[in-house]
Amino acid sequence: MDTRRVWYAAYGSNTHRERLMCYLAGGRPPGGARTYPGCRDPRPPERSLPVLLPGLLYFATSSPVWGGGGRAFHDPDGGGETPAYAHLLTAAQFRDIAAQEMYREPGAGPDPDPDPDPDLAGAVAHGRVRLGPGRYETLVCPGLLDGRPVLTFTAPWHRGEVAGNPPSAAYLRQLAAGLAAAHGWSAVRAAEYLATRPGAAGHWTPEEVAALVA
Repeated sequence: MDTRRVWYAAYGSNTHRERLMCYLAGGRPPGGARTYPGCRDPRPPERSLPVLLPGLLYFATSSPVWGGGGRAFHDPDGGGETPAYAHLLTAAQFRDIAAQEMYREPGAGPDPDPDPDPDLAGAVAHGRVRLGPGRYETLVCPGLLDGRPVLTFTAPWHRGEVAGNPPSAAYLRQLAAGLAAAHGWSAVRAAEYLATRPGAAGHWTPEEVAALVA
């Protein structure tokens, strides 16, 4: 399959378009502590569509970008569904976003339309490919959308293999805004969803999260 164009299914703060553009064109998102260099190809997505990924959203590890709160991860074997926003990008843009998620610089030099990426093709063929031990170095492909692969990245572990960590207020605000923009959710619905995710549950109430959004 030709993987030169893929759907990047963002389930964390990149469901928010302004946040995604910091990865594509460079910049610092509101409430964040890091300025991103951007992709070699800074163009916005060709299209963006709301999708549901099979699996569980949870919060773990510690994000210096968001004040030490937990990051969002996706466990494709965790049951249920995860609302996400699928952005149609070039494979090179997807790779550059993944590099920035791992605090690496995007690849140097010009980026013509590259040959099909063997790692992406492997994820499509097998549903999952582990590229490294890092927290966002496991590629997951739950299927196709309009004939193009849907891809996201997550950690190599499962939810039960890592301690939860509640997300920061600034991070929750970004996530809730992304859910509203991508899926049309109200502040109340987004708050109820986020406050009940593992890692946040027991530390944030739906009312507290809704107040952040308001």
